[in-house]
Amino acid sequence: MTLNREQGTDTGTRPGGFAAAEAQVEAHSASLKKELGVRDLALTQILFIVGLTWIGVAGKLGPPHVVFWLTALLLFYLPSTAVVIYLNRLMPLEGGLYQWAKLGFNQTVGFLLGWNLFLYVIVFTSEIGLQAATYLAYALGPTAAWMAGNSVFVTVASAVLLGLMVVMSTLGLSVGKWIHNTGGIFMITIFSAIIVLPLIGLATGTLAEYHPFETSVPDVTLYNLNILGKMGFGALGGFEYMAILAGETKSPARSVARSVLIAAPVIALIFVLGTSTVVAYVPNADIDLIAPIAQVLRIGYGPFGIAAPLVTAAIVMTLAMRVGQASVAFTAVTRLPMVAGWDRMLPAWFSRLHPVYRTPVNSIRLVGAASFGIAALSLVGVGHAEAFQLLFNASGIFYALCYVVMFAIPLFGLRDVSPRPPLWLRLASLSGLLMTVLYVVLSVFPIIQVESVASFALKITLTVVVMNLVGVGILLAARRKTAAAEPGAP
Repeated sequence: MTLNREQGTDTGTRPGGFAAAEAQVEAHSASLKKELGVRDLALTQILFIVGLTWIGVAGKLGPPHVVFWLTALLLFYLPSTAVVIYLNRLMPLEGGLYQWAKLGFNQTVGFLLGWNLFLYVIVFTSEIGLQAATYLAYALGPTAAWMAGNSVFVTVASAVLLGLMVVMSTLGLSVGKWIHNTGGIFMITIFSAIIVLPLIGLATGTLAEYHPFETSVPDVTLYNLNILGKMGFGALGGFEYMAILAGETKSPARSVARSVLIAAPVIALIFVLGTSTVVAYVPNADIDLIAPIAQVLRIGYGPFGIAAPLVTAAIVMTLAMRVGQASVAFTAVTRLPMVAGWDRMLPAWFSRLHPVYRTPVNSIRLVGAASFGIAALSLVGVGHAEAFQLLFNASGIFYALCYVVMFAIPLFGLRDVSPRPPLWLRLASLSGLLMTVLYVVLSVFPIIQVESVASFALKITLTVVVMNLVGVGILLAARRKTAAAEPGAP
C-alpha cells in the first residue's frame, strides 16, 4: 500500500511502472518553481471557466434557463468536479490531464490528448487580437468603430498581446498569477454588480418584479438538447485545466481540490443568478448574445445616471478578463510540450528551462508562434478564412475529446491500480461522458441552419480526423528519432 504524502490517506496499490513514471515526473518537476496556492488557483478557476456570453445565451431560453442550468450542473458540472478532484489526488503531476491519460491508459493516448488540447488553445488564444479590437471599439465609442474591422490593427493587436503572453509566461507564475488573480477579482466584481442589480431595482422601484428561480419545464427537442450540451461542457468545463500546473503548485493534491471546492459554488451562482438578471431586464428578442454584460448593466443602471461610466469600466475590465483567460490557457498549454519532452515523445528542446525563471522557454515560443499563425490565417484570403472557420468550429471538439478521455479513465483505465474507483465516481464519470459525447455529436451535426448539414458534418469530421492524423505523424516521427538515438541502433 502507498501513502499519499499530502493527504495522509491510503491511495491503494500501484504497479511498478506506474510508480516509476510518477517518480520520474516528480524528479523533473523538482526544478520548477512552486508559485501557486489555493487562492491563486480558485481565482484562476473562476476567471477561466466563466464565459462572458453564456448569461445571454441562457437568457434566450427565458424561465426554463433554471432547469437547463440545474440539469447541466447535475449531469456534467458535479461529475467533472468529482473526477478532477479524484484524478488529481491520485496523480498530482505537472501536465495534469496529459499525465492522467498517460498513466490511466498509455503514452499514445496521453500524447494525442495533449495534442488536441494544444490545438484547442492555439485557436482560443488566436482570437485575442480581434476580441481586443472589438472591446476597445465598444469602450472608446463610435469614433473607434474602425478598429474591429481593420485587419492591420487586429494583426498588430494580436502580435502585441501574444508577445506579452510569451514574455509573461517566460517570467513565470510569480508574475503571471497576479494577472490571473486580478482577472478573477474583476470577474467576481462585474458579476456581483449584475447579480445585485435586481435587488437594487426592487428597492428603488425601477424593477417591477424579480423571480430568479421562476421556471418552466422545457420540451425535449433537438434544439434543447443542443443547448443543454453547450451549457454543460461548453459553459461549465475547465476545472481540470489548472491541474496542468500541479508541479508548480504548493501541495498540489490538496490545493487543487480545495480550489475546485471553493470556485465551484461561486461559478454556479454566477451563471444561474446572472442569467436571471438578464431575463428580468432584457426582453427575450432583444438579448445581445455578443455583449450581454454591457447590455444589462446599461439597462439596469441607466435610471441612476451611472450606466455610461459603469459600462465603459465594465468593458475595460471585460477586456482585461479576456486577456487573463487567454493568458491562463496559454501558460498552462506551454507545459504540455515540456512534459512530452520529458517522456521523449518530443525532442528534449521542448523541455529546456530558462536558466533564471525555470520556465519552458522553447515551448512557450512555439505556442506563441502557432497562435499568431492561426490569427494571421483568419485575416487573409477567402480560402484561408474558410479553413480557419473550420478549425475554429472544430476546436471545441478538440477540447471535448480531452474530456471524453478524462471521463473514460475511471471507467476503463487505471486497470492496475487498486482499489478501483468507487461506484459513485464511475457513475459520475458515465454521466459526464454522455454529456460530453452529446456536445461532440451535436457540434458535428449542427441544428442551426447551414447550406448543407451533410457537408458541414463531413468538413468538421475531416478537420478533426486530419488534425489528429497530424498528431499521430508527429508521435511516430518522434518515436523513430528516439529509437534511432538508442545505443546499438542501426
